[in-house]
Amino acid sequence: MAPRKGQQIFQATLELLATRGYEGLTVEGVAERSGVNKTTIYRWWPSKAALLAAALVETDLLAMETPDTGSLRKDLEALVHGMIALLTQPPAADVAVAALGAAVHHPELATAAQHFFADRLARETAVFDRARRRGELRDTADPMLIMDLLAGAVWLRVVFRGLPLDDDFAAAAVAAVLDGVA
Repeated sequence: MAPRKGQQIFQATLELLATRGYEGLTVEGVAERSGVNKTTIYRWWPSKAALLAAALVETDLLAMETPDTGSLRKDLEALVHGMIALLTQPPAADVAVAALGAAVHHPELATAAQHFFADRLARETAVFDRARRRGELRDTADPMLIMDLLAGAVWLRVVFRGLPLDDDFAAAAVAAVLDGVA
């Protein structure tokens, strides 16, 4: 498949997900919106969950730059700011919430979400590798746990509690994880 056509299909997939939710996302709708035949889509992706999984990983809509500020603390704050933007600014916020919310009820999509998060953690590993080389992070520290604590804090505040995040939230969350709360 031509890269441009693939991006059109992914864009149509994410637009429909954002506007109609996972239940309203159909291969037929994606085909119509992207201007391709649905058999073309099924040739590359066997289901709408597989199509959505590819769209989430292959597009830049939910991508975040991996920061390199020279400091673990500042890199983590930048990552938290990126997560906040993803969950508060349309269309990324609509896509993220719809996709991950649907993953709870659809095992195939849950597998796609696991792949998505594994891909993101692999991209963030450089932050932790640099921090270890600078002596800011012990070798036994668990990057996944650190990112889960930070991302969980953002998700809970924004998505589940519906609370706004002030400018100091990223620094406070990172301080709580790196320094503890006692």
